[in-house]
Order: sequence, then structure tokens, then C-alpha cells
Amino acid sequence: MNLYRSLLWWLALAALGALGWTWFSQDLGDVVVRFRGLTYTTTLAYFVIGWALLWFALWALAWLLRLPIHAWRRHARQLARNRLATGLEALHQGRWQRAETLLLKSAEEPLLRTPALIGARRAADGRGDVEAAARHQAALLAQDPLAAALEQATRLAANQRHEDVLAALAPFANPPPAALLLQARALSGAGRAHEAQAQLNVLRREQALSAEGLAALEIELSAAALAQSPQADGLVQRWNALPQRLQHAPAVVAAFAIRSAQLGLEDIGAEAVAEALDAQWNETVVAIYGRLPAGRDPQRLARAEAWLAAHSASPGLLVTLGQLCVVQKLWGKAEDFLHRALAQGAGAEAWELLGHAWTAQNDSARATIAYANALRVAREEAPLALTGRSLREQIADEAVPELRNEHGIPLLPP
Repeated sequence: MNLYRSLLWWLALAALGALGWTWFSQDLGDVVVRFRGLTYTTTLAYFVIGWALLWFALWALAWLLRLPIHAWRRHARQLARNRLATGLEALHQGRWQRAETLLLKSAEEPLLRTPALIGARRAADGRGDVEAAARHQAALLAQDPLAAALEQATRLAANQRHEDVLAALAPFANPPPAALLLQARALSGAGRAHEAQAQLNVLRREQALSAEGLAALEIELSAAALAQSPQADGLVQRWNALPQRLQHAPAVVAAFAIRSAQLGLEDIGAEAVAEALDAQWNETVVAIYGRLPAGRDPQRLARAEAWLAAHSASPGLLVTLGQLCVVQKLWGKAEDFLHRALAQGAGAEAWELLGHAWTAQNDSARATIAYANALRVAREEAPLALTGRSLREQIADEAVPELRNEHGIPLLPP
């Protein structure tokens, strides 16, 4: 395309020259120059050509005179680029002093000043020179306020100073994607995650994160927005506004259930957890189902028992069943579920619940052992032996019903 345009341009110039020569050839005209008694006579065409050649000669002379200056400037720019590259490599290797020296020299080139000062600031931080880091930050602020604010906000975010991060980035109307990401995380940390959710579309359009990273951030912000809901009505509205894929995400449904219980909506939270478990099983979420306050739903235990058919070896489900039985004072069932949970790998929580069950039945001896085992397991120590369980009961605790798929073929245990 460029060759075609150049050809058209030269053809146009040739046509214009031909027309000019045709016009001049009819009457070449006369040009008379008199200076201090000398008279020089020529045609207008030759005068124009001579004038053009004179200007070309003057331009060529000026170009030749400036050639050493241009060569020196090119050499200086190349030297600055080499220093920048070497300085960044030294910064990556942890050679702070060498990196800072090279980067400060490369900062003398205006086009490289911003990245060089950023690197010099990081090198000064690396060697612990607070005064030098402050000087480089001030120079960066004078050179590029946005880059300086972004650098400062990154450091503030590492120290969890969320309000300061927002204040540093507030003056800029159209911040880059890195600043938007910092703002989103700072808003979430400052208790304003619902505001950060509005930035997800911009981050997605700018491709600030990978698809997996953006999905994780969306789950993180959604869970934080639910956990930070001040009132029950707002919590329910935010929950209903979420798409189903987020309502089934373990972190999101866990945040909703816990906050629901805090605001007196434990039945709604339990229903949300149950729906999420029906869609996608998760050990953490099923544990929350048992920890929620009792509420007014009489079917919670029955619904949890229905999950045993597909998840009989789930320690989280067995602990949840034991907890629900303890709440309803079904001591025998609670003991059976909790012993099975321990046989399947449950930890300190199962031992603690066993202690509660035996304490309620005035069995202080076994309760003491259970509480002691809860502490020992939490410290990653071996639990004490528990008497009173027959061999048949121990075998029953470890037994897992055979699992089959929809075609009746046995499945391996998860």
C-alpha cells in the first residue's frame, strides 16, 4: 500500500513538472540581478533552479554541521538504554547498589527517566536506604505523577494501608489497569467491596488479569461484599443479584451463610448452602451447614442425612450430622456420626463435639479424654485411646457403603 502511494506521489510530481515546463517554455522570462556595478542576466527557469540548488546546498551544509551532534545524541541514547537494561538485570539479581547507580545514569535520558527512576527507587528500598528512596520518589513525582502514585500505592497495598492506597490514586480520572486492580483490592480491604465490583467489567475489558485470575477476583469481591453487608435486606439483595455460578462458589456461599447467621437469617443461609451442595459438593461448605445456628427449619438434619447416600465417607458431612444431632440432643446418633467422622479422618472439631455430647450425658471421664484429644489433634499430636468401643463398632465406623454410578457400576471411593 505504501509503495502504491509513493508511485502515485511521484507520478503527480512528474505531471506537475511537465505542466510547469510547458508553461515556462512558452516564455522563459528574464531575471536581472544588479549588485555593486555587476549585472547578471538569466531566465526565470534557471533562476528558480539555481535558487532551489542554493537552498539545498545550505540545508546540506547545516545537516553536515549538525551530524556530529546527532551522532553524539544517538550514542548517548544507546548508552542510556544499555545502562537501563543492565540496571534492570542487576535489580532482578538483587545487586542493589550497582542497579541504582546504572539506573540513575540512564535517568539522564528524558525518554527513559520514568522507568529508570522506578527501578532506582526499588533498588534503594532493596538496600534499605530510606532517604535515597524518598529522593527517587520525589524525582519520579516531578517527572510522571501517575507512575509515582502507582508505585506508592503498590507499596501501601503491601502494608494493608487500604485508605492510603485509595487516597494516592484518587486524583487520576482514567487510571491504568494496574491502578484499577489496586483500587479494587483496597476498596475490598476498606469494607467497600460492593464498590469494587463495579470495576470488574473494566478490568475484564482491559485484560488486567488472566481468565482464571479474574474469576478468582470476582469470587473474592463477591464474598467480601456479602460479608460486609450491614443489614439483612441489603445482604439478601446482593445475594439475589449474583449469578447462579457465583451463588454456588464455595467462598461466596460460605460468606453469605455466615453473614446470614450473624443477621438472624440462618434459615436462608442454610438453604443457600444446601442448594450449593446439591450443585457442587464441597467439604468446607458442608461443615458450615452444621455450624449455622439451629433456626426454625426442622428438616435440616433430614436433608443432611440424605446426602449420606452419595457422600458416606465425607468427614465434613459426618461432623455436620453429629453437630446437628448434638443440637437436637440425639446423643446416640451424634456419637455414631462423630465416631464415623473420626474414622474417616475428621479432626479436633469432632473430638470437641464428642466431649460436648458426653458432658451433656454426665460422662465426665470420656468427655475429659475427648477434650484432651481435641487439643492434642489441634497440636498435631496422637490422640489418646478411647475405651468403651467394641471391635464391631470400630469396624462399623470405618466401613463405607459401596458407591455405584447411575448404571450400577461400583465406583472407587474418593
